[in-house]
Amino acid sequence: MNTATEPALLRLQEARRLLLEPYGIDESTLQRALASAFEHRLDDADIYLQYTRSEGWSLEEGLVKSGSFGIEQGFGIRAIEGDKTAFAYSDDISEARLMQAAGTVRAIARQGRGRVRLGEALRHGGGHQLYEAFDPLQALDSSAKVALLARADAMARAADSRVAQVMASLAGEYDVVLVMRANGLLAADVRPLVRLNVSVIAEQGGRRETGSSGGGGRWALDRFDEDTLRYHVNEAVRQAVLNLESRPAPAGEMSVVLGSGWPGILLHEAIGHGLEGDFNRKGSSAFAGRIGQQVAARGVTVLDDGTLPGRRGSLNIDDEGHPTERTVLIDDGVLVDYMQDSLNARLMKRKPTGNARRESYAHVPMPRMTNTYMLAGDRDPQEIVASLDRGLYAVNFGGGQVDITSGKFVFSASEAWWVENGKLQYPVKGATLIGNGPDVLTRVSMIGNDMQLDPGVGTCGKEGQSVPVGVGQPTLRIDRVTVGGTA
Repeated sequence: MNTATEPALLRLQEARRLLLEPYGIDESTLQRALASAFEHRLDDADIYLQYTRSEGWSLEEGLVKSGSFGIEQGFGIRAIEGDKTAFAYSDDISEARLMQAAGTVRAIARQGRGRVRLGEALRHGGGHQLYEAFDPLQALDSSAKVALLARADAMARAADSRVAQVMASLAGEYDVVLVMRANGLLAADVRPLVRLNVSVIAEQGGRRETGSSGGGGRWALDRFDEDTLRYHVNEAVRQAVLNLESRPAPAGEMSVVLGSGWPGILLHEAIGHGLEGDFNRKGSSAFAGRIGQQVAARGVTVLDDGTLPGRRGSLNIDDEGHPTERTVLIDDGVLVDYMQDSLNARLMKRKPTGNARRESYAHVPMPRMTNTYMLAGDRDPQEIVASLDRGLYAVNFGGGQVDITSGKFVFSASEAWWVENGKLQYPVKGATLIGNGPDVLTRVSMIGNDMQLDPGVGTCGKEGQSVPVGVGQPTLRIDRVTVGGTA
């Protein structure tokens, strides 16, 4: 029975137009390839086809320094038996290549221990309608894209005389995917994605400091209107100018307040990866085997939610064709679930959570985050900052390093303040937070009522694959954190 919604059928129609019809193949061709892989029994198999058109523009010193345009397309076919995966891919979408790839992966099933046979009836998958199925690159022509970056440059220089250099970039992609699974599921998605970034360098008395701001999501390029552009320009300038007044950061163990929004990247990296199914199935995560246990302070509730409309990390379907979900991972401090793809869910005797993701058709899927965030509490953010006797208020973060399995992290603050007696004293430079993610969760003592998602700039790396993600959190107070400084 066909249960797909009309938007899902429209996405399927677009996927057929780009991924099947130009090459003289159809769904029956894909079914024959899967049947070839299923010469012996398997536990699972799928074919993933993808078409991606991308574009990028960058401006520096008032001039467009680079422009890029690319098209990538291809397919990957995967066969799974037990915990073993055979995978083959090609950028040549054709019946011959599909059958050749199916023959390559078929070897994994020679022992015939799998429990699943190929589904005969084809059924169309549904999924959400979290964003429109359109090409976001077509909303502006080339001259309008260049003019937008030129306006960013002019705005930044007009905002403050200390701005010495401006860098601005605009990027977008139109991504169309088609998934056929061994159980007969056929699902498609059309995924627009755009991003704007503005960075400035301010100079005063021989000192140079930087600031940056940006955002994006699954919408068209014309979403970056004058007000949005001005916000990001002003924010980048504000950060750079503020950093001109910064002093060396104190070091030592102290209480720290994290700002709302993008600082959730610490939550994502130091804790989120440890809640992905593969690490827990293998026992390499600090959270392995701890379902039902208290792993965080009371009041801490962490979710992964791929169903937020228009967000950078959201998907109508994951890369195995499952609709994305709103998965509660930690509820009031208690670990209740992991993020799962189909392979790890089957081996752990749990259900998939719509978290199977891959960088492209040339990569195997694995459990990955979508939009990961902590729910709000009931404290006023100003009250939380005022509670610090002597400590650090980290408003925003730059880069960081994390050991995924242990949760040990080092994060650098791009904007931070030294606080004494509940008052902001002065901005500091060179502050780094050092700790262990699972341990930090237990030290959360105050949770703000201002949960905010990041502006749409996150990219997550895992095992060499990068995918767009979202993060978020309210203002948090964390007691006894090691801060590395330059003072």
